[in-house]
Amino acid sequence: MRVIRFRARDGLDLAATEWPGPEGRTPVLCLPGLTRSARDFDALAARHAGTRRVVALDHAGHGESARPAEPSRYAIPESLRDVTDAMAALHLPRAVFVGTSYGGILTMAMAVLRPTAIAGAALNDIGPRLEEVGLDHVTGFVGRDPALPDLDAAVVFLRERLAPLTMDEAGWRRFAANTFRADEAGVWRPRWDVRIAEVLKANGKAPDLWPAFGALAHAPVMLVRGEVSELLSPDTAARMRQVRPDMRFVTVPGTGHSPTLEEAAVVPALDAFLHGIP
Repeated sequence: MRVIRFRARDGLDLAATEWPGPEGRTPVLCLPGLTRSARDFDALAARHAGTRRVVALDHAGHGESARPAEPSRYAIPESLRDVTDAMAALHLPRAVFVGTSYGGILTMAMAVLRPTAIAGAALNDIGPRLEEVGLDHVTGFVGRDPALPDLDAAVVFLRERLAPLTMDEAGWRRFAANTFRADEAGVWRPRWDVRIAEVLKANGKAPDLWPAFGALAHAPVMLVRGEVSELLSPDTAARMRQVRPDMRFVTVPGTGHSPTLEEAAVVPALDAFLHGIP
């Protein structure tokens, strides 16, 4: 595993984590959620180590990537250009996309912009319609810096505010460590730029992404949904299955937005999906 740093077309420093694999197989490109980082995909990458190259991107303002001067840089078109820049810089002309939440939105948008770049798509708790109640919760969470004293406090903070997630204590500590990090004063702060909330509020209602989902018609698709997700409704998931009857579908019991992709219900199905793509 190594962190690769490169520059977007506007000069912003971006980072991605790479786990090497053979050149003969289609690589996997992982796109994390709005408050998440490339390290969310450590377990997935470890399972496929040596059999397929895995690359996970840190979006601008997240993880190891730099924060731009203007929050408008966090708009979806800019994020989409970052994905295309990453694919060029990291020599990924074609990949299997694994997109969690916001990463799934970018995956669907990429199907419109560059369909031949997508060999397959696994969408994690995201679909063409986003529920307003879920968006309101996301916006409120993204825009807050709780300034926590230590990792234990970070675990408590997340458990109290996030939708249900099926993790043991060690899993929650890993999750919290991938969500916050200590600054020079020892205060635990978000790994993302809280100004992203300004863009979410300015954009208003979520766009209609059904045409973008339809643009994935050429590629194998898998959908993972948390059973009690507030962002991806049962009705939207059902319609997605009607549009794509061949789509693999997994529901994660007792879980909200969004599954970690390490749940027992997900791992065998996701691994089989990835293994089925050359």
